[in-house]
Amino acid sequence: MVRPYALTSGRTRSSVDLPVEAIIEQTDSGRERDWNGQSQLGTIVAACASRTSVAEISAAAKLPLGVVRVLLGDLVEQGHVRIAATTLTDASSRDVRQDLIERTLRGLRAI
Repeated sequence: MVRPYALTSGRTRSSVDLPVEAIIEQTDSGRERDWNGQSQLGTIVAACASRTSVAEISAAAKLPLGVVRVLLGDLVEQGHVRIAATTLTDASSRDVRQDLIERTLRGLRAI
């Protein structure tokens, strides 16, 4: 078992702002890279093959949300994934907000 702080080199924050509802997707670089030997990063990048929220990526990787945010920040900076969208705006409807909360809860429960 690898301790979470070892995966992030002790960092607890990402240099990239990643709300739990942010939608992440792979870039060509992420698809083409050989992730052998980097199982956690490979799992995270694979989870981004379809546009996926940060919370859902955390559940798929079976890693704490904070760890995934830090690792995703690194992957964004390296150009392997990109932030496709954040789903909430000040004008978002109640239904959109409720849907986001429900998807986030499903993702967190799957962890």
